[in-house]
Amino acid sequence: MPTSSENPHNPHNPHNSRLVFTDVDETLITCKSLFDFHDYYSAGRYGAEGSRRAAALREDLCARTAAGLPREEANRAYYRAWRGEPVAAVEEWARRWFTERSAAKGFYVRRVAEELRAHRAGGASIALVSGSFRPLLEPLAEAVGAEHVLCARPERCGRVYTGALLGAPVIGTEKRRLVRELLFRYAHIDPADCYGYGDDPSDLPMLDEVGHAVRVGALACGQGSSGGSRAEPGPDRGEGRPVLQSC
Repeated sequence: MPTSSENPHNPHNPHNSRLVFTDVDETLITCKSLFDFHDYYSAGRYGAEGSRRAAALREDLCARTAAGLPREEANRAYYRAWRGEPVAAVEEWARRWFTERSAAKGFYVRRVAEELRAHRAGGASIALVSGSFRPLLEPLAEAVGAEHVLCARPERCGRVYTGALLGAPVIGTEKRRLVRELLFRYAHIDPADCYGYGDDPSDLPMLDEVGHAVRVGALACGQGSSGGSRAEPGPDRGEGRPVLQSC
């Protein structure tokens, strides 16, 4: 059975020239996929009452996060909303969601998607790194040619989700741990040759693991970072993060 860092459709390739790690929400795609999909699923399966519950969950978690709830705890609270939902139904609706949303103009952050295509053409292996979960990320991985998916693992009991997570939420230092784990498996690749893309300060631990780290969106504009500053491109690892302006 594949681990959290494997895409079953694309096994590990020891001949890749470099690894490219990318966050997903508001980095590779323009929406917050967890909320957007929960809205879509709840309305589709449960109608108006489902829409009401989904809106209440979004409002509650956004308010609590704004009041200081750590993103890791908000992520766990989000997955508790899936308690009792059938895994097969979630997977089916996730593919429907992706098919509809990805067909719409503006779904992808165009510059990042273009750069990932260029990386793949140059022999790189792409890894999605996200606090989202596999049903949402697998169709995206297939679409962009990502070989690895590093993501949250909701617990299952039989055919339904329990609402708990296996392991830590894939945010902040957990992203860094998973990136390090994958880099270790590609021992022939120098991390200084690898790339990372992220839009939030919580992506910085992941970006610090690679030689070419690209700040996207608000992070590129200096918003939300502790120092309020923006690193300039540097030729070597540790000399700064190239900025991808999309603000």
